Amino acid sequence: QVQLVESGGELVQDGGSLRLSCTTSGLAFRRYYMGWFRQAPGKAREFVAGISTGGFAFYADSMKGRFNISRDNGKNRVNLQMISLKPEDTAVYYCAAGDAGFRPRYAPRTIGAYDYWGQGTQVAVSS
Repeated sequence: QVQLVESGGELVQDGGSLRLSCTTSGLAFRRYYMGWFRQAPGKAREFVAGISTGGFAFYADSMKGRFNISRDNGKNRVNLQMISLKPEDTAVYYCAAGDAGFRPRYAPRTIGAYDYWGQGTQVAVSS
């Protein structure tokens, strides 16, 4: 059974930092590109960051320079380091995995490209 479990979400103040983690099981982690998405109340789920099987990272424009995605293949884990958090970053953050096939530099931005999803972890940033 494939499982993705996020952790690390909490309430922080404006300008603070958080590290989110997603631990996976039941899949060949090294074959999967990994992504982080978020969804705020009343808004659509949006792409945050992705990392390919080859370690290439991609970011949404609003996250670029503030967020860093990394993967630890030994622990089947993907992380999202967030700094300079703003109230508009408040959302449920979801981890997702997709089969990369022969695309070691690929990490898509679209929801439909991902096969598995975690339950999400709540990030709240207060002023």
